[in-house]
Amino acid sequence: MIMKEKLNRETIAMRIAKEIPNNSYVNLGIGIPTLVSQFTSPEQNIIFHSENGVLNYGSLAEVGEEDPDLINAGGQFLKPTIGMSFFNSADAFAMIRGGHIDISVLGALQISVKGDLANWMIPERGIGNIGGAMDLATGAKKLIVAMEHTDRNNNPKIVTKCSYPLTVPECVDLIVTDLCVISVESQRLIVKEIAPGWNKDEIQNLTEAKLLFDNNITEITL
Repeated sequence: MIMKEKLNRETIAMRIAKEIPNNSYVNLGIGIPTLVSQFTSPEQNIIFHSENGVLNYGSLAEVGEEDPDLINAGGQFLKPTIGMSFFNSADAFAMIRGGHIDISVLGALQISVKGDLANWMIPERGIGNIGGAMDLATGAKKLIVAMEHTDRNNNPKIVTKCSYPLTVPECVDLIVTDLCVISVESQRLIVKEIAPGWNKDEIQNLTEAKLLFDNNITEITL
């Protein structure tokens, strides 16, 4: 069987970068979300926030240029940026809980048809860490999820009802996977864009939840 090509992690991040308006305050979660800052420009004046107490950082540091004092919440090294500021993590969470973050980009283990988010615990492995996920999923004005469409065993991650412990119910606004872009609207999943070479039936077959397809659906563009 010939396997069709899916979008890579960088392309998912690049597509999400298109969703971020100029002058926004944005928090990037661990995994694919951390790559989003690689695809924005200083002219956009996007202020990236990290819950370990960093504001106004830019792209990740190049190999050989790492500074152990400049890291994000996932422990990745950051490039020094003019205007970066550092503070207590309690203040960082106060920014989130106070509604001062415009967009949060998080990964997910499962998302339900209602936009429920499960992203902190894998029960069969008995491992998980809630971290700041609950705060970010409720405190940000918009939540975008970046993830692969299926897990390592090709099981759907977009499901009718989450079987994993929920992080926050009905919080997801937009999902960008390696196959498509999905808007969550009134407990419906509406596919807006599809990866090149894929069709509606193929994507639905890899999705447990019922998908609706926009009348003006297009290929994913960057």
